[in-house]
Amino acid sequence: MDRRTLIASGTAALTGAAASRAAASASETESAPAALSIAGLGLPVIEGGRLRNYVFVALRLELGAGKTVEQMKPKEAFFRDAVVRAAHKTPFTVPGDWTRLDERALSASLVAASAAISGRGSVRRVEVVSQSPRRRTGMQTAR
Repeated sequence: MDRRTLIASGTAALTGAAASRAAASASETESAPAALSIAGLGLPVIEGGRLRNYVFVALRLELGAGKTVEQMKPKEAFFRDAVVRAAHKTPFTVPGDWTRLDERALSASLVAASAAISGRGSVRRVEVVSQSPRRRTGMQTAR
């Protein structure tokens, strides 16, 4: 085999590998459930009846079967409102830590509220992508 044939076969192999990676990536995105992202949501940390801090969260709502992002995007304001109301009524405070929120309680609250907002089963689960406290110093934290 001469050098040109080797280079051509190597290029074809690389092109084939890139194409198969692209096809695998496309199939992963097709099989992944639809999700609605909600960012920049400020929630209170209340302990002892006093406001201690705010934690800004980013959420990812995994949508139920038959729901699309296009259907759910207009309802984003209602999801934000439901979380803020729930956080003030029953705070998602982690006892002894004013710099983070209880992710399980927050998720459960939003999944329950989603039934009234967009129908039962419209949100399968809620993932807390990030938490960023407003104040990080002078705060009580668990050790």
